[in-house]
Amino acid sequence: MFSYCSDPATLERLSWLSCYLTTGKHMSMYWSVGTVLLLLGITAPVALTFGFGGAAAARSHIAPLRWIGKTYIAVVRGIPDIAFFLFFVIALDQAFEYLRHRVKCLDWDEPIRQGSDFVVCSAAKLPLSNAPQWVHETYGFFLAVLTFAIVFGAFAANVMYGAMQAVPKGQLETAEAYGMSRRQTFWRILVPQMWVFALPGLSNLWMVLIKATPLLFLLGVEDIVYWARELGAFKSPRFTDYPHPEWRMWYFLALLVFYLCFTKVSEVVLGKIMARLTHGQATAAGEAQRKARA
Repeated sequence: MFSYCSDPATLERLSWLSCYLTTGKHMSMYWSVGTVLLLLGITAPVALTFGFGGAAAARSHIAPLRWIGKTYIAVVRGIPDIAFFLFFVIALDQAFEYLRHRVKCLDWDEPIRQGSDFVVCSAAKLPLSNAPQWVHETYGFFLAVLTFAIVFGAFAANVMYGAMQAVPKGQLETAEAYGMSRRQTFWRILVPQMWVFALPGLSNLWMVLIKATPLLFLLGVEDIVYWARELGAFKSPRFTDYPHPEWRMWYFLALLVFYLCFTKVSEVVLGKIMARLTHGQATAAGEAQRKARA
């Protein structure tokens, strides 16, 4: 968006500020808020899917599946998030390019590993060098979603595994005594009750996921933290029409307010979900609801 303002020195401060906050870079910052919300909206269900699969595998009666589930939970939870983000994105990107290289570049006779360099043919690059900018941004966003989902999926798997263990075993045994198969017992008895025990842990995990979104800049995504640091830094009149001193403190204060408001809204929504799930359940929250109505 272009700003059609005159020389800032001839305008009142409020007019100058309104022009400053509507520059092209600021509009990119506002769009980056949507990027963060979109990341959360996509990552949360994908991470739950990873978590549910990991938890189900960890309690499986089939030994290889059980080993895979428990290894996934233990390994990913044991690696610092930043280290995992920095390593996994590079490894995943190179894995994609390696597979494409094997398919598309059959006449390639040079080694892919050349010292510390990873070299593939131009046709195997992801994205292609001549691809539009939106393709590069979409690919980076896809890697970010997948990385976040795998990391937080492991934590969700640990929460769900514990919730599945918390469901009274007598109910599972009763279902089997009535002739239900293991599959029917799992989907009709265990899973519906598991959410009651899992939601408190998943609620905390959602808050952690919100706070982890500033790590997007490590994955090459221009998020709100990137723009706050970029726009708030000292700007010289030589390079911009809107010079200003060091303002990063004010930009990061705005981010603080944004995240606090977002987490408060999340608490209210999660509280309503929890009240709905525990209605009539033999849990502490369900008992509190019963006493409140008495």
